[in-house]
Amino acid sequence: MAKFIFITGGVVSGLGKGITAASLGRLIKSRGYGVTALKFDPYLNVDPGTMSPIQHGEVFVTEDGGECDLDVGHYERFMDVNMGKGNNVTTGKIYSSVIAKERRGDYLGGTVQVIPHITNEIKSHIRRVAEDSDADVILVEIGGTVGDIEGQPFLEAIRQFKNEVPSKDDVLFCHVTLVPYIDASGELKTKPTQHSVRELRSIGIQPDVIVCRSDREIPKELREKIALFCDVPPEAVIPNTDLDSLYEVPLAMEKEGLAEIVCRHLGLDPRTPDLAEWEALVERAKYPEREVEIALVGKYVALEDAYLSVVESLNHAGIHNNARVRIHWVDSERLENGVTEETLHACLGRADGILVPGGFGYRGVEGKINAVRYAREKGIPFFGICMGMQSAVIEAARNLLGLSKANSTEFVMDCKEPVVDLMAHQKQITELGGTMRLGAFPCKLKPGSKAHAAYGTDLIRERHRHRFEVNNAYLERLESAGLKAVGVWPEGNLVEVVEMEGHPWFVGVQFHPEFKSRPNRPHPLFRDFIKAALEHRAAKS
Repeated sequence: MAKFIFITGGVVSGLGKGITAASLGRLIKSRGYGVTALKFDPYLNVDPGTMSPIQHGEVFVTEDGGECDLDVGHYERFMDVNMGKGNNVTTGKIYSSVIAKERRGDYLGGTVQVIPHITNEIKSHIRRVAEDSDADVILVEIGGTVGDIEGQPFLEAIRQFKNEVPSKDDVLFCHVTLVPYIDASGELKTKPTQHSVRELRSIGIQPDVIVCRSDREIPKELREKIALFCDVPPEAVIPNTDLDSLYEVPLAMEKEGLAEIVCRHLGLDPRTPDLAEWEALVERAKYPEREVEIALVGKYVALEDAYLSVVESLNHAGIHNNARVRIHWVDSERLENGVTEETLHACLGRADGILVPGGFGYRGVEGKINAVRYAREKGIPFFGICMGMQSAVIEAARNLLGLSKANSTEFVMDCKEPVVDLMAHQKQITELGGTMRLGAFPCKLKPGSKAHAAYGTDLIRERHRHRFEVNNAYLERLESAGLKAVGVWPEGNLVEVVEMEGHPWFVGVQFHPEFKSRPNRPHPLFRDFIKAALEHRAAKS
């Protein structure tokens, strides 16, 4: 029988429940136990696939094509375990399933209610993840904060769940809360935590562990006060103060004894953890030998979480190359509308590498195309991802082939030179949610290419999220101009990787390599991109 850890949050959102879950998962895995995680999101969207990145952050894509909350990315990176569609469940998905059952007559004419039908559906998802993963420990994060009306069915479901497992020792409740510092009085305040726990207890859930987020050290007497008022042992009040790197969090929690407390509560042998590899990567991250500056040119730079996996992949590659990656955020709209070379140089000239990530819609695209041209002409290492690769194709068509009207039919439906066009199987689709080319697909690489050198193999599998592709009708002309297709989907002859001939390092990919990078195992393309950027920096000095 699997063990279950339910992670809730109080006071305010954005406290890092996902990082807490991911870090605890890493610590449990380091003790030799199998782990997985499940994120419940209280919003009514079926998945985050149609939500704005500015509002919600990035959409993380799993191997099986699930469009998931960004916390699933944290789970994969920290635990080094692939997740799937079933590891992220929303209120919309729960209600859709229940309503579909009602329409089929599965409830035999009974009145469908939140309790028991919605709560039963929630519990069934928890059990399904446990069965499908065969993990020893399932970490279940409840999105939002205690007291939110949207989250009440999930809290009720996990309350019920504890009473349905063979032993009460099979379940642990971990509550993440805020201990704020009030500058005017010069004090840390425990009252928000007390109120948050009181709200949780009113639902019928008593936390076993309280993780206290704070921007400074929490004195022992305050931890004891929280323990007293919240009815938990003092050692189960775990401080989680701000750190320089996310990857320090598991080590800080290990030092505070969190994993040992959790294991003993769940009846698991606490075992000695093997954290040597994790400690080594944190050490390299804290004390790099050099630094490199990357210009990230995107349309969602107002919210850095919109490119979370890209940022983390750059950091992973930096750790591998013993370098601190400094990201220079460039709003692609600044590079549009008759932008001058002076402005381009001011925004991009100091960069050692230029990365253009994915995105949807025409806003900011012309700025991305201008950034591509600047990188190509100046010999600056360039990495284009999804729309970034398509921007490189449009740039080459316009400026190397002289096709001034070259564009994507995503932006100009009656485009005269559609060098990027809608995929054939996408043309009859009318519903936007969950209908893109999603998940992992194979790609065959050409020997001698930079991509092949990075991967060290002919055949790779990478995750996709797109509707448009390079139009093969223009491929021969593009290749004659130097933009070579060096990676294709063997089953559909789709261009997956392009490289610019004669450029130090110019690679565009249709897929999203950022979703497969790990802190201890950086993605090969990010690794080599940062290496090329470091070489470019050295050549400038």
